[in-house]
Amino acid sequence: MPNGTGERSLGVKQPQRVYTVDRYGSASSTTPPPTTVRLRASASWFLAQKTLPTYGVVKAFDAEFRQALTELMPQIEQHAAQRPEDDVPARAAMAGVGEAARRLGLPERPGLQGEYERVTRLARSAIALCDHLDSFTGRRMCLACDRPIADGQPSMSYDKVSPSGGALTPGRIHSACAAAGRPRR
Repeated sequence: MPNGTGERSLGVKQPQRVYTVDRYGSASSTTPPPTTVRLRASASWFLAQKTLPTYGVVKAFDAEFRQALTELMPQIEQHAAQRPEDDVPARAAMAGVGEAARRLGLPERPGLQGEYERVTRLARSAIALCDHLDSFTGRRMCLACDRPIADGQPSMSYDKVSPSGGALTPGRIHSACAAAGRPRR
């Protein structure tokens, strides 16, 4: 479906360009850096595809994930450096950074299926680094809908709404998400 620019929409809201004009009248445009919420949404959308996307879609997400990972990795390294050396979350985050760096170094794979698998790994690293950064900055994400839980917004511990009575991944969930049930993925 065209989006007015002659390009196909990927089903994900495309980043808006920010135009600035200097005092000499020269205009330039930039794309704002991805937020963890937007990046997480893009990666989740890519991972949720039931059919193999086109090569152009895979390459577009490859570029987005590469840019985001190269921006997230130094931020996480800075946060981890401020923690004690034996801090477990910092060590786990640094392991995630190492894995993301390894995945960024992987060569392009032959064929659409090979490229899709490589970019899928980048998407998983993007979500993991978003989780680590959110953990360092204190941002809380709903484990069901993957949206931020704002201060004062009704939420509950995830283990209280788990059908088995105990959650493998502790965290919080919006009260509305608990009433809606778990999304199918």
